[in-house]
Amino acid sequence: MPKYQLALEGGPPVRTHPFPAWPVFDQREEQAILKVLHSGQWGIFGGDRVATFESKFAAFQNAKFGVCVPNGTLALEMALRALGVGPGDEVITTPYTFIATSSSILTVGAQPVYVDIEPDSFNLDPAQIEAAITDKTKAIVPVHIAGRAADMDAIMEIAHRHNLRVLEDACQAWGAEWRGQRVGAIGALGTFSFQASKNITAGEGGIVITNDEELAEFCWSYHNVGRIKSGAWYQHELLGANLRMAEWEAAILLVQLERLGEHMPIREANARYLGEALSQVGGLTPLPDDPRVTQHARHLFITRYDPARFGGHSRQEFINALHAEGITACSAGYNPLYASGAIRRELARLNIAEMPNCPVTERAAQEAVWFQQTVLLGDHGDMDSIAEAVAKIKQAWD
Repeated sequence: MPKYQLALEGGPPVRTHPFPAWPVFDQREEQAILKVLHSGQWGIFGGDRVATFESKFAAFQNAKFGVCVPNGTLALEMALRALGVGPGDEVITTPYTFIATSSSILTVGAQPVYVDIEPDSFNLDPAQIEAAITDKTKAIVPVHIAGRAADMDAIMEIAHRHNLRVLEDACQAWGAEWRGQRVGAIGALGTFSFQASKNITAGEGGIVITNDEELAEFCWSYHNVGRIKSGAWYQHELLGANLRMAEWEAAILLVQLERLGEHMPIREANARYLGEALSQVGGLTPLPDDPRVTQHARHLFITRYDPARFGGHSRQEFINALHAEGITACSAGYNPLYASGAIRRELARLNIAEMPNCPVTERAAQEAVWFQQTVLLGDHGDMDSIAEAVAKIKQAWD
């Protein structure tokens, strides 16, 4: 077969137009913001947009209660406090995630204990959890990476047997399901993010959801400077913080929640189409589906890169070549959190010098190629362009 000249080497790129823009918005968001503006009720005094979104999003995730906060990081921190996690406690979690999962644990004074991930899901490996449990363990924090539910059957069974609480970091998993059950409401608490890159966004924002009324009351009080719902304005029964969401964000999120329902089937169809197309090309292998994941949020489309199928070229060289071909919405993804300078300094402060043994995480950090969520809002032609670019690179380097 003839060699193709790569765009890196002066050839024409496969793609010259961008993938769908993000965020997606129109007059619905505009009208929602204007309604808040003209109401004069922009925050805690009289507005109903935050409370309405809390109720609707919690119900969407099959939970009874929701408490909105300014971002997903604060949602995690508040949820940990609600579970009583504090100084001297250990929290079992994954090293393959955004830093907020660990920084929130450290912020409340506890220690993250890293357990390796599953090779086919990049989620916390339940088979590794029990070996990490000590008398200091207070909670388990699985992360539903890329919008794919972790093995909640196994995690909940282990937690129940050891009398531990489970906090689901579902910040990438709006609408995701494990065996027909929406994530975030399976454990004691679940947290979600509405940051600018997320599938539902107001630029920033977060929420804690739960089916436990006592935990919900704690979160409401904590996020509202320690007030209680039945108390006076200057009655503070808990040492809390001002973590309230403004009406602007909630108004946008109510519209975005409608869009999420519109976008989910598009993402799913494109993910399946792209997975099949890449499997035909070879060398860039999507993570396999799991029938127990009855709904994938499709925030990221994660693949594994095999340099041997691309003439020995490194993953970064491959990503650079993809970018040059016009497939710019891709990256190498996470590095192990325990390798982060910030986390290592905090662990050193806690007199923890030994690095965890997480070979699957190390491999994922070397092999993963992510495609961002905007890609999956395109059409089959957009998916074909990705497969074409991969095939072109593969042929040029073979």
